[in-house]
Amino acid sequence: MRDILLLSTSTVHGSRFLEYAETDIQHFFSGRETVLFVPFARPGGITHDAYTELASTRFQEMGIGLMGLHEYADPVAAINDAEGVFVGGGNTFVLLRALFSARVLDPLRERAAGGMPYMGSSAGSNLAGLTVGTTNDMPIVEPPSFQALELVPFNINPHYLDPDPGSTHMGETRETRIGEFHCFNTQPVLGLREGAMLRVEGDRAQVLGSRGGRLFTSQADPVEIEPGSDVSFLLAPNLQ
Repeated sequence: MRDILLLSTSTVHGSRFLEYAETDIQHFFSGRETVLFVPFARPGGITHDAYTELASTRFQEMGIGLMGLHEYADPVAAINDAEGVFVGGGNTFVLLRALFSARVLDPLRERAAGGMPYMGSSAGSNLAGLTVGTTNDMPIVEPPSFQALELVPFNINPHYLDPDPGSTHMGETRETRIGEFHCFNTQPVLGLREGAMLRVEGDRAQVLGSRGGRLFTSQADPVEIEPGSDVSFLLAPNLQ
């Protein structure tokens, strides 16, 4: 029943907001008149209204209507009535706390698990995994739990960056940090590079876009995931 599109980012360098994924988004929301947008992940610098206007303008160009969740007096009813949902990027901890506060995390999980189209970008993609423990964001607020929507039985790491052998930076690489995550957690982590997407339809999953990703598991070396790769095996229950 799952119908999911997870973007590594909303904007690829040199292109407009959502431009690199425009064709995929149009196909994904085909037949839907209006998509419900969740603008809660941006902690500063842009209001919910401004973020929604940005997304709405681009969706209108794609022939799709869009309304912000914050515009509804009853957010739970808005989730329950939605034809599809787009959860925008920003800070994952801010997003998750806001969803807990609005009491929409469980309704969103139920609708998306039942087949309502769910699209996420960056923080919104983190939200689709088992937990938000592999986000790149600082925990500037504290949500009640790190538990996420659990739409897929693994974690996502958007904006994945490969180690730079020529760098003089002495801090941890993304690969190192995911390895630290696996010291305490067993679920796989799919790192999506800028320009990559994960498409899930029922029990089928595929990495799309101009760039691929990297798959990390707790008991094996990382595996390169090329664009176009079928990763349906990640949807198997209890995969470690």
